[in-house]
Amino acid sequence: MFEKGQAIINAPEVYFRRTPPPDDASNTTTSDVSYTSAAETMALHNLRTTTPDAIDDVERKIRVSISEYKDTDTASTASCLYCNKPFIEKLWCKECITSLEKLAEHVDKKAMNNLANRYYNGEGTKKNLEKAFYWYQKAAENGVKEAMHNLAICYNNGKGTEKNLEKAFQLYQKAAENGVIKAMMYLAICYYNGKGTVKNLEKAFHWFQKAAENGIKEAMFILAACHKIGEGTEKNLEKAFYWYQRAVENGNTDAMYNLAICYENGEGTEKNLEKAFYWYQKASENGVNKEAMFNLATLFKNGEGTVKNLEKAFYWYQKAAENGDEKAMFNLAICNYYGEGTVKNLEKAFYWYQKSAENGIKKAMSILAICYKNGEGTEKNLEKAFHWFQKAAENGVKEAMFNLATLFKNGEGTVKNLEKALHWYHKASENGVKEAMFNLAICYENEKNLEKAFHWYQKAAENGVKEGMHNLAICYYNGEGTEKNLEKALHWHQKAAENGNEKAMFNLARCYEDGKGMEKNSEKAFYWYQKAAEKIIFTPL
Repeated sequence: MFEKGQAIINAPEVYFRRTPPPDDASNTTTSDVSYTSAAETMALHNLRTTTPDAIDDVERKIRVSISEYKDTDTASTASCLYCNKPFIEKLWCKECITSLEKLAEHVDKKAMNNLANRYYNGEGTKKNLEKAFYWYQKAAENGVKEAMHNLAICYNNGKGTEKNLEKAFQLYQKAAENGVIKAMMYLAICYYNGKGTVKNLEKAFHWFQKAAENGIKEAMFILAACHKIGEGTEKNLEKAFYWYQRAVENGNTDAMYNLAICYENGEGTEKNLEKAFYWYQKASENGVNKEAMFNLATLFKNGEGTVKNLEKAFYWYQKAAENGDEKAMFNLAICNYYGEGTVKNLEKAFYWYQKSAENGIKKAMSILAICYKNGEGTEKNLEKAFHWFQKAAENGVKEAMFNLATLFKNGEGTVKNLEKALHWYHKASENGVKEAMFNLAICYENEKNLEKAFHWYQKAAENGVKEGMHNLAICYYNGEGTEKNLEKALHWHQKAAENGNEKAMFNLARCYEDGKGMEKNSEKAFYWYQKAAEKIIFTPL
């Protein structure tokens, strides 16, 4: 009777998988944790963070001091009654505010707005938000459209009065309808976020478009994003590309990154990796976009849109990582581990694997566990290895499930627990880890559940595990967990032997020698005995 191989598959160099070197497994660095291009996931992620989630950030970017809203059209053209200088000039005499107040009190509506600006910014007088609010209100009541906008800001921010978003919205609306360009942008934001009014994406889009057409670069950027994802309007990639381009031409650095994505993916324009590279580089050099740095590094790594340059790839991965991009941390770890674009450094590799794992990169958690298990770049620590394998496994990393099961089985870094080992072998098997299928079969066989053992040997064999083929052959030969079938036993012995399993070679030779399941064939028996001997098999099975 032939006997099965009972060794659990757990060779660290084979099954405690680390990310393969980029040269022989580029797919690894274009997975869920790092992608060669911006592709769909990056484009959608970026849009969601630039349009709905970070619109308040855009609002902060365009929220300039109220003094910017006073130009020669909003300031009184009258001169100081004392020094005779126009109020639009910065150098005043000490009596200028008094003079301006007199003009305002005599219903010079532009003087009212100008005076309010002075009180709001503390120019020529002590800052006084209550007086600023008072005179903005007076000017607005007298039809000064810029004052309506400035008064809206006071209500929006609670400056000089109680915060009142409804009144702020009403005044933004009045100012926008009267042609105040920046009020159009704020009104769009109110509609978008439902601030002071009911949320209305269609109206938000309308006013973003108005603001964009009137030169507000942030509005151009957001308008492009709305077209990109079909928010407040129908999805239109050509219009998205157009407005990203307009935003870039008007100096919006965030739009450079999105424009690069359009060129890389051929969205709204023809695919052009050279232009994608150009705009990723421009966005990266502006030092504001870690995702652009990451994608630029990947283009350098793969030689897409530019000449392959591993040193520059490493440089930009490092820049992106230092700016908090967790994908770049992971790829930087790989560069340090394999010495790609830099000198090999296991300590730095460990450091960046740890940083990326702590920032939620699932595969980094698994590799960090391997570092702790094998003492690579850090001291060996099985407890920490167990911790990170568990974290990775719970986050769906199938290789980590397999490794966690093996730690539970062997009691490494944790208390030995065969039930949990079985659980995680099962999870890994269900996720397609063929070695886990084989180990699961052995676990079931040890529990005397031969039917389930047969099932998982069969799964492992069909997925190319030579040990599984050998053990499946013996199941058929002995009728364990299935009906006895010498033809199928011979088939799987042959498959296992051809795949290099020395025990199967020996068993196959015996089958040919004894004529079990086939006609006797001394030549084939000799051939397989010889192959087994070359594998240095000295003991009979």
